Amino acid sequence: MDHLTQLENQSIYIFREAYHYFKNLAMPWSMGKDSNVLIWLARKAFVGKVPFPLLHIDTSFEFPEMYQFREWAQKFHNLELIVRKNDDALAAGINYKNNDPLTVTHELKTVALQRAITEFKWDALITGIRRDEDSTRAKERYFSPRNAEFEWDYKDQPPEFWNQFTSSVGDGGHVRVQPLLDWTELDIWLYIKRENIPVPRLYFARDGKRFRSLGCWPITHPVASNAATVDDIIEELRHTKTSERAGRAQDHAERNAMQKLRAKGFM
Repeated sequence: MDHLTQLENQSIYIFREAYHYFKNLAMPWSMGKDSNVLIWLARKAFVGKVPFPLLHIDTSFEFPEMYQFREWAQKFHNLELIVRKNDDALAAGINYKNNDPLTVTHELKTVALQRAITEFKWDALITGIRRDEDSTRAKERYFSPRNAEFEWDYKDQPPEFWNQFTSSVGDGGHVRVQPLLDWTELDIWLYIKRENIPVPRLYFARDGKRFRSLGCWPITHPVASNAATVDDIIEELRHTKTSERAGRAQDHAERNAMQKLRAKGFM
């Protein structure tokens, strides 16, 4: 069995374990490469149908191409899609012109996510977190609990010996389920190639630049690249020394920025 098939099988197993243990699941969808791989794996795990809703937290600062992709992909995959915004923060003038990236990310993403969890009473969220993305995410587990305040205690993560996963939390808490935890960025693109998975065109080079990671347009910057096809991207990743999230300003706004965001409930 090759490496990609091993990863695929493991992810499908995690999907099915989560569906068995939790009765009210949702899957946040950023529309990026990882979350599109998650959709593909979910369809494989559940005979062609994603059996739980997808959630898009819309900051209103998505690239126009991402909104177009959202509309197309919802129909293509036959998805039940829930879209939520923090309208209160937007009305109060929270934006990238008036505020720093950490404040905007917390208010427009984390708070909106927390409100959606409360609204729908989800007991688990399936996310596209990978350990290789940054040092904070490397501390995650496959089934990672959050408390009633949505907080993540990264200093006290449960052991997962012999596939014994955390399947319950205290009142008001939920579990983040991470089927892609062991995948790398290169694995993701190799799988996209093998399965011919649709992804937004922003990942492919235009005028000598492309996006490695997609977020809000005011704080997401492209990297120098001529990789215009999936094969080009795979070859580039075999040699690049530029980090995947180098273009994401929120990660670099201050020391341990990502750890602070994630401890408060960010994805």
